Amino acid sequence: MTRRLAEVAKKVGVSEATVSRVLNGKPGVSDATRQAVLTALDVLGYERPTQLRGERARLVGLVLPELQNPIFPAFAEVIGGALAQLGLTPVLCTQTKGGVSEADYVELLLQQQVSGVVFAGGLYAQADAPHDHYRLLAERNIPVVLVNAAIEDLGFPGVSCDDAVAVEQAWRHLASLGHERIGLVLGPGDHVPSARKLAAARAVAGDLPEEFVARAIFSLEGGHAAASRLIDRGVTGLICASDPLALGAVRAARRKGYDVPGRISVVGYDDSAFMNCTEPPLTTVRQPIEAMGRAAVELLNAQIGGTAVPAEELLFEPELVVRGSTAQAPRD
Repeated sequence: MTRRLAEVAKKVGVSEATVSRVLNGKPGVSDATRQAVLTALDVLGYERPTQLRGERARLVGLVLPELQNPIFPAFAEVIGGALAQLGLTPVLCTQTKGGVSEADYVELLLQQQVSGVVFAGGLYAQADAPHDHYRLLAERNIPVVLVNAAIEDLGFPGVSCDDAVAVEQAWRHLASLGHERIGLVLGPGDHVPSARKLAAARAVAGDLPEEFVARAIFSLEGGHAAASRLIDRGVTGLICASDPLALGAVRAARRKGYDVPGRISVVGYDDSAFMNCTEPPLTTVRQPIEAMGRAAVELLNAQIGGTAVPAEELLFEPELVVRGSTAQAPRD
């Protein structure tokens, strides 16, 4: 007990007597200090006293599928910073292959009495994935915000980059360069953002041959494999559902002896870190990460404060960033 008092006091910057008063429910402590002590207990991994467990911590779960794709650390930086400005402490939960699952993280966060959860790029975007842990959060009335497109009927507010506009921008850019055989490298068939991108491509193309659409896992290797198939089928322009997929496509073209962008043009999606430093610098469609991240935190904070937030999706406008990986279509 003495050690716990000392650690919490040091973490908050108050006396052990003040910590003791908070833990014992005694008066004479400001609300801000009281909340800081309870948050420190949660952060240090101590259980709250029984009489205080009914109150939620000022902790917010930030659940990401990975950190290898630079877009997710970028979202984490914006969302984490915005939470901290509101006096909320982000708890980063990153999945690893064969490690802790998204559902496991939700269970851990519920045990910590979190104030809310922000998901970015989670299983909510895959129709065939398990979704019971989202319903558990809804049943417990935990504030939740989803970043980027989700399956229907989860009932949570969300912020998304407009996938349809992103593909339209990329497609019209390649078409303006004379490309007539344009292929798509997308995520799995049940991936909602990819489905939106495909629908938009079909709308703008008028006629999109099925053989010009390839599915892949979201990785450089997945992009390489999918793009190889499309290049063999004669496409000269590739629109990819993420920047790592696009970098894989560039590698696939080069492995086949084709110049990028001389023979094959490639467009990515996200404009994540260092895409202007690749060779060639990657043409990509930029997600407005700052605006989306701050909007997600505003939606979450409103719910935490007791304000009813409609279970709607806010769509943010992407921006085509033209660099060196696209050029005039080759003359066969």
